[in-house]
Amino acid sequence: QVQLVESGGGLVQAGGSLRLSCAASGRTFSMYTMGWFRQAPGKEREFVAHIRWTGGNAVYATSVEGRFTISRDNAKNTVYLQMNSLKPTDTAVYYCNARVHLGSLVDYWGQGTQVTVSS
Repeated sequence: QVQLVESGGGLVQAGGSLRLSCAASGRTFSMYTMGWFRQAPGKEREFVAHIRWTGGNAVYATSVEGRFTISRDNAKNTVYLQMNSLKPTDTAVYYCNARVHLGSLVDYWGQGTQVTVSS
């Protein structure tokens, strides 16, 4: 299993920046991707970005491309999401995700961190 702990959410004005962190522990050697999803009130959870754990390009949702940057520190088993030029529409609970090889690919989730962008 993999355990994920997020940090870094908060309240920011439109145009501001925040950085989210997600630290993984457990079966991290089997991780395929780490990434972020978000869920706004009354909406379904949606993909934000992910990155291959052993190398490769990052993938972004079109709504955040050019504003958000995902990065990883393999030595710390941590993935980051740098969010710039934040908009009120970015307000959501952000969830860290790890996709792990366990025979098939299995998703693990963090507890979520609130990001609120005021106008």
